[in-house]
Amino acid sequence: TYIKEYQSGVTNPKPKPKIVRETHATANMDSDRGLGIIVAPQAMDIAIEKAKKYGVGMVTIHNGRHMGMCAYTAMKALEHDMIGVAMTSAGPTVVPTFGSIPRLGTNPICLAAPAHQESPFVYDGATSAIAGNKIGIAKRLGSKLMPGWIPNYDGTPILEEIDPPSWPHPALLPLGSTREMGSQKGYGLGCVVSILTGILSGGGFDSFPGRPYYYHMVAAYAIEAFNDKHQFKIMMDDFIRSLKATPPAPGYERVLVPGQPEEETQREREQYGIPVHKEVVGWLEQLCFEFGLSFKIK
Repeated sequence: TYIKEYQSGVTNPKPKPKIVRETHATANMDSDRGLGIIVAPQAMDIAIEKAKKYGVGMVTIHNGRHMGMCAYTAMKALEHDMIGVAMTSAGPTVVPTFGSIPRLGTNPICLAAPAHQESPFVYDGATSAIAGNKIGIAKRLGSKLMPGWIPNYDGTPILEEIDPPSWPHPALLPLGSTREMGSQKGYGLGCVVSILTGILSGGGFDSFPGRPYYYHMVAAYAIEAFNDKHQFKIMMDDFIRSLKATPPAPGYERVLVPGQPEEETQREREQYGIPVHKEVVGWLEQLCFEFGLSFKIK
């Protein structure tokens, strides 16, 4: 998708973001059609500098493109003894509670907070029941979709295990899947992201005409503006350890803390490499051939 959008001109490969409105602690940025992977970290740097002076820094971003991993941007604040927040609204793929047509994106929210001896707390999660790429992965691996992941073509939640559907571009359910299980909470959180990213930046919202615009918001909170940073980190250690020390329910080995599975996977990947499906390897090889690039695989 990135390559197609670069080729078509939808995404600008050399964006020149600019601030269009600013106060001491806030800014609104025009992304110049740049990928959020590139622009959002730049915006977080601005937020961090503002937080150093004023305790809090927040930047909204419009006229953007796909953000990628929110946690990467939010975690930039950690080395400055700050709490980092990043969120993004995407194209509509999620139906509202009781809805039949997608109106919201997966709209992930990330918060990263430092600790002293423990690893940072990093929550990065979509406000939909699953991330959109899980359907593509299920098709690639020939695996099932779990109950409560997607609705039927008419918006009715599918509450049994199924094969990936035959109809194109299946919608996703909000976090919670059904009203009885709290889907109104995932739906509401998705709306919160839309408000803080697209509407606050003046760009639009998830189903706003003129997509493929994406909207982002990043923020940095200086711990020293609220509390002694060492005391905060010590308390974070205690908090994280109390969660890890929770007795697991039957059938489970341990209780995990947000960010822990990703950190453990990163260490494993650094040691053993990153497994890639053969279909993806073939696609990358073909892509490199088309662009005259060398392709090597161990």
